[in-house]
Amino acid sequence: MFEAVIFDMDGVLIDSEPLHLELEEEIFKEIGANVSLEEHNSFVGTTSHYMWEYVINKYNIPHTVDELVEMDRKRYFEYILKHDDAVKPIEGVDELVKELYSKKMRLAVASSSPIEVIKLVVKRLKLESYFDELVSGDFVKRSKPYPDIFLYASEKLNVVPEKCIVIEDSNNGVMAAKSAGMKVVGFINPNSGNQDINMADVVIRSFSELNYEKLQNI
Repeated sequence: MFEAVIFDMDGVLIDSEPLHLELEEEIFKEIGANVSLEEHNSFVGTTSHYMWEYVINKYNIPHTVDELVEMDRKRYFEYILKHDDAVKPIEGVDELVKELYSKKMRLAVASSSPIEVIKLVVKRLKLESYFDELVSGDFVKRSKPYPDIFLYASEKLNVVPEKCIVIEDSNNGVMAAKSAGMKVVGFINPNSGNQDINMADVVIRSFSELNYEKLQNI
């Protein structure tokens, strides 16, 4: 029996990848980094530190990682603060969270986003009371696809990795969860780019395909 479910945020709780891509594309143009869409999509699920370090090194950008991370995060945070409609749950995911909560499952969000963004999003979704833990990629040393964030989340939940299920939409996230020794539900989100999530234990296109019983039967 599984005891905990760990949700990714971007692309799973909210359909935010298009906004991230749009705002990051603006920064790429401003700093003169000719990043292709395919290359950009490869960063889905990773921390902003990981992405900007790669961009700086490949395109010889005269900025520090911290400068670009701050620029990126500030732009995104200010946008969602000003636009209430920027944060809406993906259809059916809020019902799933509430069902799992009613079944006494331990619940966490484990996202590469900064913690202030995670807190704002779950508050906007009116789901803050359902999650036991909110975990940012900033809390661990290595970004997805390394397993660190999910291992940290399972430790905070006090549930062994083998009894945790992760719901992810990105290749990096699925790889991280599998490396952590957890079962994974891969959610196909067309707005997250062409993500290879075939290594997930179950692949879904809609949260209507998922409930407590189906998770327990994985």
